[in-house]
Amino acid sequence: MKLDNFSNLNKKPYLRKQSKIKSVHSSLAIENNKLTKDQVRDIIDGKLVLGSKKKIQEVKNAYNAYEIMNDVNPYSINDLKKVHGIMTYLTVLDSGEYRKSNESVFDGEKCIFMCPPSENVSYLMERLFYWLKGNQNKIHPLILSSVFHYEFVFIHPFSDGNGRTVRLRQNILLCNWKEIFEYLPIESRIYKYQEEYYKTIDNCNKKENSTEFIEFMLKMIDETLDEALATPSTPINQETININKLLNCLEKNIPLTANEIMKKLNIKSKNTLRNQYLHPAIKQGLIKLTIPDKPNSSKQMYYKEI
Repeated sequence: MKLDNFSNLNKKPYLRKQSKIKSVHSSLAIENNKLTKDQVRDIIDGKLVLGSKKKIQEVKNAYNAYEIMNDVNPYSINDLKKVHGIMTYLTVLDSGEYRKSNESVFDGEKCIFMCPPSENVSYLMERLFYWLKGNQNKIHPLILSSVFHYEFVFIHPFSDGNGRTVRLRQNILLCNWKEIFEYLPIESRIYKYQEEYYKTIDNCNKKENSTEFIEFMLKMIDETLDEALATPSTPINQETININKLLNCLEKNIPLTANEIMKKLNIKSKNTLRNQYLHPAIKQGLIKLTIPDKPNSSKQMYYKEI
């Protein structure tokens, strides 16, 4: 099985971050967010980007949602609403709440699909999660997560943000099975085939059968695995070892002075700290400096970014 080839993967924090940048960019691009991958990366790194305020907020929201994927219970409806609330923060009026109006899907002016009535959404979602929990040990996670993906899209439980939310949700289900899926941006493959993605959903709606969508998603996952296997891994060198040591002594958003870090790492020279630890980590976007415009300030402090 291809997944067995990832058992010894060196799971570096920056690989995790790069994968999430790809996932965020692709999932938003599917929903017509025109920001480029470089712009998405800059937004996540806290840089100024020219663009629609709403589109920029969508990037921030999506990255925040992906950041908590390991803390989400994939079988909890409340956690689903929490993720949707983060995903659509400041961009949707009923963020984190089921839709209260009826929705339809149009191809131009032609209605091609009428979503279930809004008054049925709560019941249908409860039934979907009941099925999901009841079959977690009976149906293979690849198929289980794909069926959930399709049924979620069919129900269309939220007024907006359904696609972004369910693509992340499938990742959460898969990560709950195999940790490696946190490093596999399946969304980028769906983006490449987005026309087929929507066509397959439409075909399944007409046939009232999710088999075609399951096959499509298995193809997306398989191709994502192939691409990852074909990409040479970054070699483990002294710089990588130093960065990992530095990250292990820092906590997210809790700044430490250079002297405090030196003490934790048992380093005597500030030049060694800067050149072999801090600068490489800053370059990779893994840590941040609190006063970057004052390089000689005694008040400089460093903190973990991811």
